[in-house]
Amino acid sequence: MQRLEGIAILVVLVSSVGYCDVSHLLGGHVIVEEEITTLPPPPKPYAFSYAAGRRPGHIDRTHSEVSDGSGVVKGSFSYVDPRNQVRTVEYVADAHGFYPQLSHIPKSPQQTEAVQKAADRHMALYAKIAAERANPHQPVIEASLPRDTVAVSKAKDRHFTLYEKIAQEHARIAAEREAERLAFEATSEVNDLH
Repeated sequence: MQRLEGIAILVVLVSSVGYCDVSHLLGGHVIVEEEITTLPPPPKPYAFSYAAGRRPGHIDRTHSEVSDGSGVVKGSFSYVDPRNQVRTVEYVADAHGFYPQLSHIPKSPQQTEAVQKAADRHMALYAKIAAERANPHQPVIEASLPRDTVAVSKAKDRHFTLYEKIAQEHARIAAEREAERLAFEATSEVNDLH
């Protein structure tokens, strides 16, 4: 009786498969009157998000992302920086590139007179370099090699003197060992035991 029920279920399943759409089994190809056409793949949208931390119950980073399936991706991620501030970056990525935007910009410190002077010097130097580079006919000046300071020259001389002393000592030791080896070979008898 059980065998007949199993056969009946198998017959029902096989007959129902005959009425199913099996085009996905053909790898996206549909056969229409002996002609095979390839269908465009369906969009594959997705969405995910997670939150994680370095210890249980503590979250210090998150990430979420959504794709429409046609190549446009939108998302954001957050993390805790070394100053214990939460930083969040929102982004959009598409066929033209990746566009991040920092959504939490820290407050800038008050600008002191010294900082302002340094910024002004920097911008003046930047403008000078930009102007020099803007003229394509101006000759390029090759950078010169750095010069040694007095302290560096003295250190190099001291190093070279020690190197010479050590090299001479090693040469003397090598010569003594070679002389000992030659003296040993001259006084040794050859043993013909094989």
